[in-house]
Amino acid sequence: MDLVKNGILLSKNSVNNLFGQREPWQVASITASSVLTSIWLWNFLFQDENLFENEVIENTKSEKYVVELPQQGISRDELIKTVNRYLNLGKYNWKEGFISGAIYYYDEELIKLLTEVYGLASYTNPLHSDIFPGICKMEAEVVRLVVNLFHGNSNGCGTMTSGGTESIVMACKAYRDFGRNECGIKKGEIIVPRSAHPAFDKAASYFGIKIIHISLNPDTYTVNLKKMENAITKNTIMLVGSFPNFPYGTSDDIEAISALGLKYNIPVHVDCCLGGFIAAFMPQAGFQLPPFDFNLPGVTSISADTHKYGYSPKGSSVILYSDKKYRHNQYYVCTEWPGGHYGSPTVSGSRSGGIIAACWATLMYFGMNGYITSTKEVMNTKIFIEEQLRSMKGIFIFGKPTTSVIAIGSDDFNIYRLSDALNSRGWNLNTLQFPIGIHICITHLHTKPGVASLFIEDLRQELIEILKTPNVELTGKMAMYGMSATLPDRTIVGDITRYFIDAMYYTPK
Repeated sequence: MDLVKNGILLSKNSVNNLFGQREPWQVASITASSVLTSIWLWNFLFQDENLFENEVIENTKSEKYVVELPQQGISRDELIKTVNRYLNLGKYNWKEGFISGAIYYYDEELIKLLTEVYGLASYTNPLHSDIFPGICKMEAEVVRLVVNLFHGNSNGCGTMTSGGTESIVMACKAYRDFGRNECGIKKGEIIVPRSAHPAFDKAASYFGIKIIHISLNPDTYTVNLKKMENAITKNTIMLVGSFPNFPYGTSDDIEAISALGLKYNIPVHVDCCLGGFIAAFMPQAGFQLPPFDFNLPGVTSISADTHKYGYSPKGSSVILYSDKKYRHNQYYVCTEWPGGHYGSPTVSGSRSGGIIAACWATLMYFGMNGYITSTKEVMNTKIFIEEQLRSMKGIFIFGKPTTSVIAIGSDDFNIYRLSDALNSRGWNLNTLQFPIGIHICITHLHTKPGVASLFIEDLRQELIEILKTPNVELTGKMAMYGMSATLPDRTIVGDITRYFIDAMYYTPK
């Protein structure tokens, strides 16, 4: 009954959101398409109670759920066995490179080292700097060496964070407060490319910042610089460029955005979360890049994920600034608490010293030469895959990928069919929308012998079959993705996403 009630409410909200200032004929037209599509999606999602929960149940059916503390503690051996079983519940062979992104490096020797390092530092917390000065030293060294990698000067600074999203959120918070405290801007605005990571939207939602999305050039899939400049107002507190962006792997013209920042005296943030630890080593690895970092005088901050191509364990990233005046506005300080003076550099108060130590150890383990070698291997694999894909009829590549992401589209058939077909062969790619596409993010796992060639051969075979019947409609989950991309109102898509997240927390009733 709740599902029926929610479905009716969802359709009602969807309709109400659409019709604000519409003409009668527009109301009729949108009603026919949007409501029917909404009902189709709802029926598909809940045809068997809940599609997302059913997937979770299927994936975990071999294990009982533990919903109460055991009366007696479980032995070490039994715990390790259980953890290993849980970790093997997924259906994708990620250790052999069958997924896009997600896992960027896997090596048993490195894992043993980092497990030991994390164990040594697992109970440490940089919040207590007087108790754990060594952990604070490690974080400071990580920040300084990454500042140097991105050509910052002696004024360059930053902090570690829990990941790319927090790095971006912290930059937005810093510029909101800088604009308010130093420039008198009460209602700050940030200008981002349409392809920028949704972490910017999250920050805008959290901090009450107006976010302005700028469309992309249809040929290059990079931000339209003229439209970006036209969007600048007296309330603009930050301009954003991606190097590269997540959907297409293309990079915005950071040099031009930097020039806009200087022209209008606006801070410029470069999001290097995805490919920063590839881009930083590409020149030494023999691959040329346009300028994108602190070498450009208008660039005032950079976000880069150490837990992607820096190959450290998940939960680490860095946010860097060209000057301490920006970082000071990132901090939160409370001087009126009875418990004493309180200050923290990021969202979290307590932070894992184990993650900081493991990140530091990873950087020390690889060293400059290790990262240059890895960059060569990843980029050579990316070039091989891109060249092979460009030679195939029926598909195209979005723009010119800068680092490790290759996005694929088609003018001949629904590209989601190719994603579905590859999934049946064990490959897990990312789906895109507006326009629809799929992408593969090349990681070090794809550089293993035979992996890239197998991917190309599997894709080629599936493409041949699809092109025999290019007009076949989508079925199953891909049909849902296809339908959701056509809805003019995004309310129902948002609600479906919430049900997906709910399913991640499923336990039996």
